[in-house]
Amino acid sequence: MIKVPEQFAEWRTRVGGPSGRRWVRSLPAVVERLRERWDLVVEATEPLYGGQSLVVLVRRGEQPLALRLTWLEDSVADEACALRAWRGRGVVTLVDAAPEAGGLLLERLDHTRSLHTLPLPEAAEVAGSLIRTLAVAPPAGLRTLSDVAAGIPDTLTRRQQALGFPIPPRWVEAACRHALEWGQAGEQVLIHADLHYGNVLAATRQPWLAVDPRALCGAPEYSVPELMWTRADELPTDADVRRILDIVVAAGELDAEAAHGWTVTRCVDYWLWGLEHGLTIDPARCERILSALARR
Repeated sequence: MIKVPEQFAEWRTRVGGPSGRRWVRSLPAVVERLRERWDLVVEATEPLYGGQSLVVLVRRGEQPLALRLTWLEDSVADEACALRAWRGRGVVTLVDAAPEAGGLLLERLDHTRSLHTLPLPEAAEVAGSLIRTLAVAPPAGLRTLSDVAAGIPDTLTRRQQALGFPIPPRWVEAACRHALEWGQAGEQVLIHADLHYGNVLAATRQPWLAVDPRALCGAPEYSVPELMWTRADELPTDADVRRILDIVVAAGELDAEAAHGWTVTRCVDYWLWGLEHGLTIDPARCERILSALARR
């Protein structure tokens, strides 16, 4: 039986409440069911984890694999659909899926080497190139970016008010304006909506592959913002912030105005989310990025 890491259990319980606690407690039994179903051998009883999922290193015969269990409120079925559409192009390969259990069986990548191990300009270029690689025809039935964008103005305004107006109003107004402006614009492709440097791992069949996609149908520029705030501490000047944005845009052959607009919108959204969940570092990073872009 696997042992759920304490820090992961505490975080999922904190964010998910009673349902999160129940899910965490169910994980050892879910892993055991999927182990039997897919004829797997567990290599390590101490799983890896991120914010939303637990990853168990397993093997089937001589083939090393990774069993990923995701918080059931996320759409594992959509993720599996997207992975099948990508067919390993720029992304981890899907071996099998059990959406009802939140389980995905994936090819094994090198979890010890993400894009965090590269200098930021080099990592930004790799990630930007992946945005373009992943921009393929979307499968039917996925949630669209236009649907997401339509709800952003009301959501941001309400959350800003509930938290006591922590963000300068001009930035919230700009975020709402950009969401409406860019929600239906640009290419309509399959996009990885959770692309950050920790979600790109070293591989053998290709140097770098994306993992943990949150699949949407929309413009690829929506993938840019997390690449801006996740390593914002390494950007001492406003010019450095703008340079990284330019690198991502150029490597991904993206629309610079759309990338700027979505960065503003999603930084405001994530700043509010961080405050709602008691975070301190991420809101400061979002403020750093917004300040630099506002002075452009």
